[in-house]
Amino acid sequence: MKKKQGNFKAVLRFLPKALPWFVLTIISSAMITVLDSITPQLVRMTVDSIIGDSKPDVPKIVMWVVEKLGGISHIRENMYLIAITVVVFALGSALMRYTSRASGAKGSEIYTESMRNSLFSHIQRLPYKWHVANQTGDIIQRCTSDVNTVKSFISGQLPDVFRLVFLICFSSYMMFTMNWKIALLAIAFVPFVFMYSMLFNKKIHKEFTKADEAEGELSTIAQENITGVRVVRAFGREAHERDKFEKQNNIYTENWVVLGKTMGWFWGTSDFVSGFQMLSVIVFGIFCASAGDLTAGEFIAFISYNSMLTWPVRQLGRLISQLSRASVSAERIAYILNEEEEKDMPHEVDMPDGDIVFDNVTFAYSSELQPVLKNVSFTIKKGEMFAILGGTGSGKSTLVLLLHRLYDLEDGCGTITVGGVDIRNIKRSSLRSRIGMILQEPFLFSKTVGENIAITEDSGADTEKISEKVKHAASLASISDEIESFADKYDTVVGERGVTLSGGQKQRVAIARQFVRENEYIILDDSLSAVDTETDSKIRAAITRESKNATVIIISHRVTTLSQADSILVLENGRVAEYGAPSELLQNGKTYSKIYELQTCVPDSDNYLKGSEVDND
Repeated sequence: MKKKQGNFKAVLRFLPKALPWFVLTIISSAMITVLDSITPQLVRMTVDSIIGDSKPDVPKIVMWVVEKLGGISHIRENMYLIAITVVVFALGSALMRYTSRASGAKGSEIYTESMRNSLFSHIQRLPYKWHVANQTGDIIQRCTSDVNTVKSFISGQLPDVFRLVFLICFSSYMMFTMNWKIALLAIAFVPFVFMYSMLFNKKIHKEFTKADEAEGELSTIAQENITGVRVVRAFGREAHERDKFEKQNNIYTENWVVLGKTMGWFWGTSDFVSGFQMLSVIVFGIFCASAGDLTAGEFIAFISYNSMLTWPVRQLGRLISQLSRASVSAERIAYILNEEEEKDMPHEVDMPDGDIVFDNVTFAYSSELQPVLKNVSFTIKKGEMFAILGGTGSGKSTLVLLLHRLYDLEDGCGTITVGGVDIRNIKRSSLRSRIGMILQEPFLFSKTVGENIAITEDSGADTEKISEKVKHAASLASISDEIESFADKYDTVVGERGVTLSGGQKQRVAIARQFVRENEYIILDDSLSAVDTETDSKIRAAITRESKNATVIIISHRVTTLSQADSILVLENGRVAEYGAPSELLQNGKTYSKIYELQTCVPDSDNYLKGSEVDND
């Protein structure tokens, strides 16, 4: 994780749009303090100079208010004027409180809206390997719960921070103008509480980090369980999943119990200090009043200002705890924002036409792991159908990931070129827009069948033309008849991840999506595995017919699918075991020919029956 300064810089960059509203919040907070500070002086003036006969010794703004009311003599004859003035100031303070809260809420919503948009957009452009390394549940928790925590602090506690500063400054100033001894006693507690709060913040920051990380783990478990509900049910793992969730939930709960105890201890201590401070000021104020150093009006004003000063002291602990939690959330958000995006570099070019050449490619997913591909070399000629065969873990899908630049080769680990240009010098956006990929487990969005097929089409395009393209593509993918049999036809909602469709239907919807896109390079990564051989043949024929000039790469375990290819690559343990035309590979008696015999050879019926009779005897 990067430095804290960088973390806060990443989060604070969304402030400019909301800044006018936050400025209004600060101004409103200052006005609240000013209005609240005048009222005790009016009470002091009333007690000492209107009810009593002492010479007025109050701030100029208070004398200005008194003169506007008609002067001391007039007010003495009409005491209700003071009551009305106090009510007016109280209403003004209430209006400023409303303005402060409303503008703070507006500013925080603008701020968090901008943050959410930026987070989502940024995540879209993060490298594939980053998504592999980070858990989905934790990413979601950072983008929702952590964002809401930051928003809560900005809309709720941030105005209180400014009000706290204003109150301490105004209250201290007013008290020092009346009696510096009592004022000194009143503010003597503030540095102690502040230092204690800083120590508390350091401790609780770690606790909030643990709690947030535990919440991320909990979100991941819940997300994985809901996403994989069919697997959980199929293998009867409900009890195991429940126990796993309850165990993590217990850890999460224990973290918050520790946090509650820590905050309760601090708040209790802060309240004790605040109460002791108030008692000290009252006792010393009574002593000064008895000695004639303090008038009755000044004593009443002192108590009011001390109460105003006590609120920040008592609130400081709560603000610190919320600030600590918000800072942890800000760091977790910044973890995402500080990650470097995939970008097209100035020296990179658009993808050219031509052959795809893998030259001595070696690749490992990390330096700690063994290479998945070892010195792999082959050529896919432009416009040919190229097939890849290999066992599990042989590196078939890794070839596709490298070709799509979801991972890049390290220097000295070979090259991959298209039309003679190293793909590391080709713009990712251009590369991926021209290479279509259909996976074995295609992802369908929780939309209608038609929307999933037309997912790559511009939303502003002619809807009638899109509809025609969708139906034509569905027909080519041999899924149109089944879609027409649905009650809502192309408007049938497929559910999350296409849960309402079978595996074969999902694959064919994904293939139809590819027909709509009309890519010049098409990769089928075992994407015909869930369809029968007849449908497989129809789809391959449609691909050959409709994509005449397209380069088609097929990864499959089904030799009937591969047999129509121009060239076949056989991988074993990350190395090239065989490479050539299907007819050539059938004659050499190696891996491909053995698999071909296993999948296509029909045993002699008489011997098969005799063997069955022997087994039954």
